[in-house]
Amino acid sequence: MLSATDVYPPFGLRVVAGPIELRGLTDELVLELCDVAERGIHDPGEMPFYVPWSTAPAGQLSRNTAQYHWSKRSTFRPDDFCLDLAVLVDGRVVGSQGVATRNFPVTRTGETGSWLGREHQGRGIGTAMRRAFCALLFDHLGFEEITSAAFVDNPASLGVSRKVGYRPTSVSRISRQGRLALNQGLVLTPEDLVRDDVRLEVEGAEAVREFIGLGAA
Repeated sequence: MLSATDVYPPFGLRVVAGPIELRGLTDELVLELCDVAERGIHDPGEMPFYVPWSTAPAGQLSRNTAQYHWSKRSTFRPDDFCLDLAVLVDGRVVGSQGVATRNFPVTRTGETGSWLGREHQGRGIGTAMRRAFCALLFDHLGFEEITSAAFVDNPASLGVSRKVGYRPTSVSRISRQGRLALNQGLVLTPEDLVRDDVRLEVEGAEAVREFIGLGAA
């Protein structure tokens, strides 16, 4: 009989890098992630996200978070996908790390995005999880370039990107909740990734490679 991982290989993806673990978002992990979101992600006066999804009322935030991840599963295909993983420390979910891309078999690029529960910030977890995730994308899933972006008034996110090795590109002028905001573009290549001697233990990557339209590594 088929398993859930057979029909949706990202469920079987697992990456261990020291104390950091990245795992495919099963329903159980989605619920844990919803609990983390409900406990808070940022100060009420701040907005680090382009889409202000984190400001939804209590209860609705959990439903929105779960529905978002369920919708990404249902539309996942090689030419348009979002691969989101749960981030765990000591077996406890603390946030999410993902990448979104279109036409991946041709472009081999995607944009990373992540968030951590407010209670887990300021401990170096953001840098460690992004570094591990980028190593996974380059070394195991066929990415040749990774992009990202952060508002210029979000120094914490920009600091993580700098430590991982992203280089700044252009600054975009966009509307954020009806006001002008400057968004700093970033790009990372395998040569620029600051690995910091991180060693990955990876399970399930070969099945995911096939799922995103690539052959064996």
